[in-house]
Amino acid sequence: MMALDVITIGRSSVDLYGAQIGGRLEDMASFNKYIGGSPTNMAAGTARLGLKSALITRVGDEHMGRFIREQLAAEGVDVRGVITDPQRLTALVILGIRNQEQFPLIFYRENCADMALCEDDIDPAFIAESRCVTVTGTHLSHPRTRAAVLKALNLARGNGAQTALDIDYRPNLWGLAGHGDGENRFIASDAVTKELQSTLHLFDMIVGTEEEFHIAGGTTDTLAALRAVRALTKAVLVCKRGPMGASAFTGAIGQNLDDGISGPGFPVEVFNVLGAGDGFMSGLLKGWLTGQDWQTSLKYANACGAFAVSRHGCAPAYPSWEELQFFFKRGMITPALRHDGDLEQIHWSTNRTGDWPDMRVFAFDHRMQLEDMADEAGVSHDRIGAFKKLCLQATRKVAGDKPGYGILCDERLGRDALYDAAGSGLWIGRPVEYPGSRPLNLEIGPDLGSKLSEWPLEHVVKVLCFYHPDDSDEMKSRQEETILRLADAARANRLEFLLEVIPSKVAPCDDHTAAAIIARFYQIGVYPDWWKLEPMKSDAAWHHACDMITRHDPHCRGIVVLGLDSTEDLLIDSFATAARHPLVRGFAVGRTIFGATARAWLAGKIDDATAINDMAEKYQKLCIVWDTARQKIGGTA
Repeated sequence: MMALDVITIGRSSVDLYGAQIGGRLEDMASFNKYIGGSPTNMAAGTARLGLKSALITRVGDEHMGRFIREQLAAEGVDVRGVITDPQRLTALVILGIRNQEQFPLIFYRENCADMALCEDDIDPAFIAESRCVTVTGTHLSHPRTRAAVLKALNLARGNGAQTALDIDYRPNLWGLAGHGDGENRFIASDAVTKELQSTLHLFDMIVGTEEEFHIAGGTTDTLAALRAVRALTKAVLVCKRGPMGASAFTGAIGQNLDDGISGPGFPVEVFNVLGAGDGFMSGLLKGWLTGQDWQTSLKYANACGAFAVSRHGCAPAYPSWEELQFFFKRGMITPALRHDGDLEQIHWSTNRTGDWPDMRVFAFDHRMQLEDMADEAGVSHDRIGAFKKLCLQATRKVAGDKPGYGILCDERLGRDALYDAAGSGLWIGRPVEYPGSRPLNLEIGPDLGSKLSEWPLEHVVKVLCFYHPDDSDEMKSRQEETILRLADAARANRLEFLLEVIPSKVAPCDDHTAAAIIARFYQIGVYPDWWKLEPMKSDAAWHHACDMITRHDPHCRGIVVLGLDSTEDLLIDSFATAARHPLVRGFAVGRTIFGATARAWLAGKIDDATAINDMAEKYQKLCIVWDTARQKIGGTA
């Protein structure tokens, strides 16, 4: 059995998408950063659909190249073929959405890394691992990259693997148009036609729009172009026809495009056509490489293309396999798919990157408590930031390079610790609430979207709410409205959201209290990526809470148990109960670890090294307690 389903080869870039819609590219004020380039998009798109995909390309030895590599790996793409070029920069593309027909873009590809791909970059052993090699037209435009592509194709054919071409015609990438004409999709060229036609016999499937078959066939008569291509290859020809779907020709070309095999189409609202073809190709490859008939394969392709034209960005718009199946089963509710709440929730929750089956979180996001300790010691609050850096060092001492560790740290007092934690591999959560507020008040201010837009994407928005089912209607309304706005702002900024609720500080609780709170927030449309719950003593309470989450959101990341300044003995007991439930991923504990140490350090009784070692020892002990409790019930720790 081959280890890979498909290897894609060719362009790899960073797409900088204008965040403003309906204006000129000249007037875009901010940009969202995504991976881009047709083969790169296809590698991610097929991985989301469950294929084992890989990419062969080059990226620069800089931040953008690392971004592409990290993002692909997070999507599940094999990146062994992503070569770091020490001399060239990663390609960039700046794009905008002006209206339904105009999508201005500028390619920054002067001597870019992916165009330095050469024959030496094609490893025969790597090609031999895949059932299919898929290439795109741009890398046939230069002798060096063309040689690399031809080597890969010939190796694949020699191995009995399938081969596919997405014509992907961009005139200015063939040197036929200026830098300002990146949006242009067709310029006739005998030279380009000749280059394409010399390779067509190497493919088992060739995919393109009508205009792309025009360049491949050497005529603007679509049927004549298809016949010209057919005269050179026995490949299945798949002609994309925009809102009319696509037609597949397995043999002779008929009298009209409708004579080809077609699959069901999806009449969605067009928001952004950029990247739609790569989404289409991802769905088509999923069907083709899993042995589906052409009607089914085209159904997958048309649906993936429909998702792509309905959302912002290219690769981020592509569906997961579960999302696609949900769409097929339930049907379309609104042509504007990005406004379909249920679909968007599944899209978000099944395409999140990163895996956190275990969570051992040192929570030192406390502000009010540490300020009180500083006041008791008679020292400035400025000392708290330095202490939080010691907390981070203790965390890293315990975590090392192992996965499943994290921190909760605030910006106001712990900014430097947050900066130091960037890119460390730790899970990072940041609080936004004004400490102790009830009704909930947010420390980050009322302009949530603007403030959260400043956050790195690896940070998780965390909010603590003192909420109880027996609260007055007015109290519930005020708190729910704040949390709903915050959850929406987090999602709009592509940030995960952790909701912490503590009902015991408000009124007595029973085995159904937490579950009732969870149900209420789902009812009003809040879908936290994470829940943070009190250390409930009853197994029944944990069962009810976990069941309520699973019933409403089977893709929830999970629950972490908070500490509430409990003693180690009490936490040990609570861990033993919570660990029986797989949805409880771990703990987020603070004062139990740092409380006594903070008082001693702020008072000048211990030095930095002693403080770090003391907290690391307590943190390590809790990690061992949790892992032991989880292992007893066959967990993942």
